[in-house]
Amino acid sequence: MVIDCGHCPLRKRDVFEPLSDEEVEFMRRFKIGELKVDAGATVLMEGSNSPQLFSVLSGLGLRYKLLPNGRRQVVNFVFPGSFLGLQAGVMGEMKHSVEATSAMVLCVFNRTDLWNFFKLQPTRAYDLTWLAAMEEHFMGEALTSIGQMNAMQRMCWGLMRYATRCSDLGINDRDRYPFPFRQQDLADALGLSLVHTNKTLMKLREQGDLSLGDGVMVLHHPDRMKDRSLLPVGSPNRRPLI
Repeated sequence: MVIDCGHCPLRKRDVFEPLSDEEVEFMRRFKIGELKVDAGATVLMEGSNSPQLFSVLSGLGLRYKLLPNGRRQVVNFVFPGSFLGLQAGVMGEMKHSVEATSAMVLCVFNRTDLWNFFKLQPTRAYDLTWLAAMEEHFMGEALTSIGQMNAMQRMCWGLMRYATRCSDLGINDRDRYPFPFRQQDLADALGLSLVHTNKTLMKLREQGDLSLGDGVMVLHHPDRMKDRSLLPVGSPNRRPLI
């Protein structure tokens, strides 16, 4: 059953900007269906010219770039409310790949209708620009963490930022957070080796700061981890929902 945009469960979250009745009606026309994908599935492939755009209704994933030697850089994690495929819509092809790390439900839009945002809904077009600017801001923080933080600081920053995003979306259970990612995914996201990632997580476990396993992360001392992060990890401004 396809969820009507007027009853989208994400709209109930305070982290998302409210939509006017006119904007909801426009999104109803823009949305052409929903797609369910399994964990491990590739949603978008780098270099592809996808005819579709997606908004994540539920589930978690990651964006990554793959080098010719097989090494991978995780660009960021994908959450409910993330908008996928904008690069292909603007630049003609994807410059990174997107993988589902849990089962996902995606709202599907025709890429050819993207320009209607700019012609018919300038406010919604601004929302797309805001999302792109937010991604740029995050990349600046991520580069700062890789260039200026040690492994422990990076780990605390990355995990606390992740936990904050989950809390904003209401997909956590108090101090328990879904974490359908491998240690290799975390290593690739933070610019650490797998060995260094394992040792850093082990130290956090030994200090009693977190538990991690079976797809669940439990934070026992989030304030202590936040203090180590150097960069702020509080909730961001309210964000648009496409």
